[in-house]
Amino acid sequence: MKSWCKTLVACSLSIGLLSACSSSDVEEEPISPLPSIEASVFPEVSWSATVGSGVGDYYSRLRPAARYDKIYVADRYGQVVAFDEETGAKVWSKDFSSAFKDNILAKNKGAKLAAGVTVARDMVFIGGESGLLGALDAETGEKVWSALASGELLSAPTVAEDIVVVNTSSGSLEAFKIEDGEKLWTYKSKLPTLTLRGTGSANYEAGGFFVGTADGKIAVVIKNNGQAAWEQAIYTPKGGNEFTRMSDVDMQPLVVGKNLYAVSFNGNLVSMELRTGRIVWSRKYSSFHELADSGVNLFLVDDHSRIYSVDKRNGLETWSNIELTNRNLTSPAVFKGYLVVGDFEGYLHFIDKSTGEVVGRVEVDSSGLYSQPLVVGDSIYVQTRGGKVARITLP
Repeated sequence: MKSWCKTLVACSLSIGLLSACSSSDVEEEPISPLPSIEASVFPEVSWSATVGSGVGDYYSRLRPAARYDKIYVADRYGQVVAFDEETGAKVWSKDFSSAFKDNILAKNKGAKLAAGVTVARDMVFIGGESGLLGALDAETGEKVWSALASGELLSAPTVAEDIVVVNTSSGSLEAFKIEDGEKLWTYKSKLPTLTLRGTGSANYEAGGFFVGTADGKIAVVIKNNGQAAWEQAIYTPKGGNEFTRMSDVDMQPLVVGKNLYAVSFNGNLVSMELRTGRIVWSRKYSSFHELADSGVNLFLVDDHSRIYSVDKRNGLETWSNIELTNRNLTSPAVFKGYLVVGDFEGYLHFIDKSTGEVVGRVEVDSSGLYSQPLVVGDSIYVQTRGGKVARITLP
């Protein structure tokens, strides 16, 4: 089925399963078979472990986080585990639901974690569909504090000096004190009648939080007071119905030097001036994935899992790859001379970032990969729908 059908949600509804919006009048699109390749690189799994029950078929942006020589991983149902980054040995494990059972989780069936993991200031920050933001001690896993946001938390929290902010499904960016979780301010954006299920994390730079909105804008929110310094539409919605007018920016704006890069669903890929929001160039692409960059190139996976390399200076396409079309690819990540993406069958693909050619792959777990690979030095860490976390290296 079309990828938008797997991720749509009306603002008045809560749709958990990716497959929940199937319809007999939606045309099925073919999934590309696993392509034959002449491999020149041979990645391998150097260690793997299981964390709870994973995320199943639910929408989730849970992915590993690395800090303090550890890898931090969570599953949907509240299992949070810290592993030794190099060996995969378990350092500590915590049941998020039990740790925060004295608040809203007492009324929910499990934690329903979907946002995170973010590690900073000696704490681990994780959120979920209940709106609960929890902070754990990064060294021990013990509870530090919790706070309740005004909507679902579906993307990783962003830490900036003494505050942590979350982007909620209700269209608000909310800031909390790092030390105790006290709410400091709320910035509200317009929420259209129909949006994609999901939000993008904010990016902090030069005293402001750069965040995408559900109505196709980038806003910069001042850290000290929660007021917008500027807002800029990257796409003007068009069409005669709510489906064709959707233009969500569901990714974390990418900041490189004096420019910001962002992409919207059903809309545009743009380069903007960081200081003013002025659009430098705009190109027609549709995506809800994170961008990656290396040198003068941006790398983009669109909403049909086609992969593109685009020159950051002018927006001109340098190569494209359609071999993995509709394989539900993850957001891309740059690893050495390669672009790495995961797919729904659990393969991690290595693509030559200069040519776009698939030059290697490794099967991690048949339950599928769904979140952006995490690159740390000479290692790649991935999380599967079935709950496996794995370290991938090149021999």
